[in-house]
Amino acid sequence: MLLNASQLSGQSDDHITWLTAHVGIHKDMLLAWQSLCDAALIAGFNLKIASGYRSFNRQLSIWNKKFNGELATKNKLNETVDLTHLSDNEKVDAILVYSALPSTSRHHWGTDIDVYADNILLENQKLQLEPWEYEQGGPFEGLSLWLTQHASTFGFFFPYDKDRGGVAVEPWHLSYAPLAQPCLCNMTIETLTQAIEQSNILGKAAILNKLPHILSQYVHNINKGSEV
Repeated sequence: MLLNASQLSGQSDDHITWLTAHVGIHKDMLLAWQSLCDAALIAGFNLKIASGYRSFNRQLSIWNKKFNGELATKNKLNETVDLTHLSDNEKVDAILVYSALPSTSRHHWGTDIDVYADNILLENQKLQLEPWEYEQGGPFEGLSLWLTQHASTFGFFFPYDKDRGGVAVEPWHLSYAPLAQPCLCNMTIETLTQAIEQSNILGKAAILNKLPHILSQYVHNINKGSEV
């Protein structure tokens, strides 16, 4: 199923099937996701989705809260960035390390999910979705190793598997290759420009001015090895 411009930019969710009241995925990914979960459970991991489909408005809320300082912006060292004295251009780049620009988020497509295993969280530990949780010594170290070995069998891959100078490493972020690749190919700068122009996003002028750079550095600058 090819997504139209409204679906690609997160302004329509009629391609989504809802697993819970708040977690949705692309309807054509459901069988692959269930198969991955079944295999993970046999290996001892009760796989869950922390974040699946995300609408344009939800991504916009995250963006604006980070831009005005209501929500913390982290750098690649997991340090909070002080945006107070940064220019709008600098704020945009700082936010893009971990938060996609609304209309460009892979979560809009329903093909991308942030995953964890709820049965191996430490007692009284709250999920943070931070790299240390998936690294050596972290609670999800075993899950991370298992997914690295087996996720591709079910069509999934890690778009942010290493630092390429754009989005930070996200060991929790899985993408379903058969659906995600067409979505990435069908994004156009014209559609993105229209979505940004019609929104109340903070930093709009800076975003529009550097939109080609954003697409190159933060959207297309990913692991594509498993998608071809």
